[in-house]
Amino acid sequence: MAANTSGDAVSAEAAEKALEVEYGAARRALTGWTGDLVFWLGAGYVVFHLVVLNIHPIDPWVFRTFHICIGSVIGFAIYGARASEPRDSGVPWYDWAMMAASVAILAYITVNLDELLFRAGVLPTTWDLVVGASGTFMVLELTRRSAGLALPILACMFILYAFVGPWMPGVLHHNGISADVFFSYIYSMQGIHGITTDVSATYIILFIAFACFLNASKAGDFFNDLSIALVGWARGGPAKVAVVSGILFGTISGSAVGNVVASGMITIPMMRRVGYDRSTAAAIEATSSTGGQITPPIMGAGAFIMAEILGIPYTDIAVAAIIPTLLFYIACYVHCDLHARKNDLHGIPRDELPTILSVLRRGHMLVPIVLLIVLMLNGYSVFRAGSVGIIAAVVASWLSGRAERMGPRAVLDTLSLSAREAIQLMAICACAGIIVGVIALTGIGGRFSNMVLGIAGESRFLALVFAMLIALVLGMGMPTTAAYAVAASVIAPGLAQMGIPPLTAHLFIFYYAVISAITPPVALASFAAAGMANADPWKTSFIALKLGLATFIVPFMFVYGPELLFQGEWLDIAGVLISASFGVFLLASSTEGWYAAGRIGWPARAVLFVSALCLIVPGLVTDLIGLGGAILVYAYQRLLFRRAVA
Repeated sequence: MAANTSGDAVSAEAAEKALEVEYGAARRALTGWTGDLVFWLGAGYVVFHLVVLNIHPIDPWVFRTFHICIGSVIGFAIYGARASEPRDSGVPWYDWAMMAASVAILAYITVNLDELLFRAGVLPTTWDLVVGASGTFMVLELTRRSAGLALPILACMFILYAFVGPWMPGVLHHNGISADVFFSYIYSMQGIHGITTDVSATYIILFIAFACFLNASKAGDFFNDLSIALVGWARGGPAKVAVVSGILFGTISGSAVGNVVASGMITIPMMRRVGYDRSTAAAIEATSSTGGQITPPIMGAGAFIMAEILGIPYTDIAVAAIIPTLLFYIACYVHCDLHARKNDLHGIPRDELPTILSVLRRGHMLVPIVLLIVLMLNGYSVFRAGSVGIIAAVVASWLSGRAERMGPRAVLDTLSLSAREAIQLMAICACAGIIVGVIALTGIGGRFSNMVLGIAGESRFLALVFAMLIALVLGMGMPTTAAYAVAASVIAPGLAQMGIPPLTAHLFIFYYAVISAITPPVALASFAAAGMANADPWKTSFIALKLGLATFIVPFMFVYGPELLFQGEWLDIAGVLISASFGVFLLASSTEGWYAAGRIGWPARAVLFVSALCLIVPGLVTDLIGLGGAILVYAYQRLLFRRAVA
């Protein structure tokens, strides 16, 4: 393809290094009997989950323990103890010991289930303490290896707080907890095996498998080709391809860095070819890929946790996310167009691009996603819809060419890959369960919410600012899922006390946890894209911040205008969508410094910025003010143009 002829192609090594941004240690390349063992264990791991979810349910505690313990066996096999460990080093003795300990913990809980249900966190035995402490340590270590140090360090701080509470002042004070009670509680259904692991063992592993099967059926290639055919020829076309592919990849991946690698391999070289500088090309890819986590129908893993916490259907969350997602990508698309106009950047010649007709001949690749959406909207469980989607992906591959057909070996390969891809999120959810458990055990969540409310007073806006900052700071050092889970446990109850609907409060926190992936000083998606483009990571981060500015504003707006969350009458929702879309267009014009037919100065940019905010805020009066500001700047532009011509 044209991207590969640019002389600036992204190498597989660069893509691998970009993925390492997400990991805390090296991923081993296992061979021989060890590789075979992990292969078959991974395939069986996913099949077991599918059977339990669709055919034969088992006790929730046993199921979640299996999810963590067997997942840990796979995790300690594939993740090295340090980043510098050679990929072909094999599995050392201490990892075999932790794998054996994981199996022993699973056996202990399975055999002693009835007694544990009675005494966990209340009347623990010595063995309960040993199993709980060992299991907690292994969750922390696996999280360190798979997701870095930030989340385990935060979890350790919470563990320490559970023991030093009697000596803490003010709102942090509690009566203290003994070690046996603490570890038996944390390693139970109230902590590590609680709601976060429940989501990991059900929704997350199911949709990771769905995404892997879609990719194996070459749906990812279809999405890229469709994006290129649709907009690759347009002004600044390759950048617009990144935006469109970000939307499409968002349906099969909840990982910003994963999206960057999958899409950026093609779009970054294409953008470089038509004249985009390295940092801008990387920033566009990072921003559009980050938006994939808020794109229905498969959003980031945090959205599944949200559904469980709120006790509402996942489809309600997906529907509420539609308009904010549209606004995000409209803003990205407009930024790309205005940047191309400013710098006279063109698209790829049409004769070098696939035609839409040729791409649509593979339109059957959309069937699994369409089927998934239709089944969920018609009341089928997410588990059943996702499982049918997996089968549909295999069938779709058989409707493609011979090379794309998935035979038995390809199915097994994809099942095993799904297990390996699920380990990181499994560890993150289990580790987040430690923090959630400590918050519940010590009561710090309620006291912290009250403290925030006390500081904010009666100001809803100030409370929202606190919530935004907490979600952003947590997200800078942790994956989105953990950042959302922790922030929601601490902040969401306080926002609800201020009269903010629970779904709105949780979506507000979730959006800022997502956008932290492009927020300096630690912007994982931006750094990954910069590594692939060989660009300055800081410059990339700040450009991405500008491109994603709409996402920093829209959450505040949907708190004050529920129509942005698809709530209200259809006419009102349509009006809000139109005005907010024009608002994000003006926002992009303001930050890019280009409006209508040419460049604009800082005074005009300031007027457009205020006008954009007025249009994004639902309401007739604000819409009229915003429209008036846009007309005023346009009239001023025309006046200057006439004077220049005269």
